[in-house]
Amino acid sequence: MQDRQLEVLRAIVEEYVTTEEPVGSKVIAARHQLGVSPATIRNDMAALEEQGLITQPHTSAGRIPTNTGYRLFVDKIQEVKPLSVPERRAIENFLASADDLDELLQRTARLLAQLTNQVAMIRMPHQDRVVVAGTANLALSIHDNASALHPILESLEEQVVLLKLLSNADGFLDVKIGDEQPDQGLQATSSVSMGYGQFGKGAIGILGPTRMDYAGSMSAVHAVARYIGRFISEGK
Repeated sequence: MQDRQLEVLRAIVEEYVTTEEPVGSKVIAARHQLGVSPATIRNDMAALEEQGLITQPHTSAGRIPTNTGYRLFVDKIQEVKPLSVPERRAIENFLASADDLDELLQRTARLLAQLTNQVAMIRMPHQDRVVVAGTANLALSIHDNASALHPILESLEEQVVLLKLLSNADGFLDVKIGDEQPDQGLQATSSVSMGYGQFGKGAIGILGPTRMDYAGSMSAVHAVARYIGRFISEGK
C-alpha cells in the first residue's frame, strides 16, 4: 500500500470519527494537506475500497472505514500521544485525594468515562469484580445504531463478560475492534484496555462504538493505568 493511501485512510477515519458523516474526496483535499487533487484522492479511495478498508454506506460519494480499516489505522499508531500537562495534573489531583483503593478505582472509572466519553471499566486487583462508569455515554455514541444498544447494555450487566473482555490486558495496550470482541453482544463496539499494577494485578479499559477516537482513547487508558499502578506501588 502506498503511503498516500494510508494518509487517505487516516483522514477518512479522523473525519468520520469527528463528523459521523461519510467522507468524500473534496473534504479530504480541503482539510488535509496531502498535496494531490480530489481526483487522485478518489483513485486512492477506490483502491482502499477494493482492499476492504473503507466502504460506501449508501449512494452518496462518501466513504466510511470498515473494521479492517480501523484495525490497520490502530496498528499504524506507532506511539501513544502523551496527555497534555493540564490533563496530567487534573488526573493526579483527582486521584490523589482518594482515601483508599476502592475509592481510587471508583474515581478512576468516573474520570476515564469523562476523559473519553465512553464506558469505563476497572477490574479490581485480584478480584473477580469490575467497576463500570459512563454507561449513559453509549446512548449518545451509538444513537445511529439503536438496535445494537440493547445487547451491549445486557453484556455490560454481566461480570463474566466484563472479566473476559479485560482478561488479556497486561502492561501493554490491547485494542479489540468489532468482531474481535469475545462476546457477541459487544461486536458493534471497540475496546481499549491495559493492565495496571505489578504483575497485572488489575485492568482498566474503555468500551465504545467502532467509530471512536482510538488515538485519544489509547492515550487516556495508557496514562490512567500508569497513574493507578504508581499510586498502588506507593501504597496510596
